[in-house]
Amino acid sequence: MKKNDGKFAYVVLRAILKPIFKFYYNPKIYNKENIPKEEDGCALFVGNHIHIMDQCLTIIATKRMIHWMAKREYFDDWKVSWFFKMTGVIKVDRSIKDEEAKNAALDVLNAGGTVGLFPEGTRNKTDKLLLPFKFGAVSMAQKTNATLIPFGVSGDYKFRSKNLRIIYGKPFKVGNMTLEEANQKLEKEVARLIKKGQAIDKTEGDKNA
Repeated sequence: MKKNDGKFAYVVLRAILKPIFKFYYNPKIYNKENIPKEEDGCALFVGNHIHIMDQCLTIIATKRMIHWMAKREYFDDWKVSWFFKMTGVIKVDRSIKDEEAKNAALDVLNAGGTVGLFPEGTRNKTDKLLLPFKFGAVSMAQKTNATLIPFGVSGDYKFRSKNLRIIYGKPFKVGNMTLEEANQKLEKEVARLIKKGQAIDKTEGDKNA
């Protein structure tokens, strides 16, 4: 996959999606200044996964085109497959070690592009804050010297939501860290950002009580 595959459709659909999404879900976006500019090189957006629309929060937060990695099953659902196919989403077969998907993401990063993924590997439908992180994100970041941009999503996807938030943390690179150290740092940072969003919600809820 090339860096700009699907860019025209991505830009057009983002322009349409942004006002509709913002009006319907009323999301709060924090620390957009932590998102590196395109001239800063390749980057990986990495965070928790609670809803099928999670990627939209980042799509509307930056003008950078993001090639999201998504499970193959989304491409079989006509209601969303058209969107994924048109906007440069990388299809991932979770039943195997999908080297084709990994190589497509590496191609984008090596060309200076941006990839988005959820290292939990699936939506978190449990009571746990996070599912264990897989090593794909930090491995690709190490191989391409990409910047990791952690984010935490919290709240509910409801009409005019009162608590839907995404918070971006400080970007970092794997550098001299081992993959285990980098993955642990990433997981801890995403957990911190989720908790921060939950704390903001509690504070605002107390004010309105």
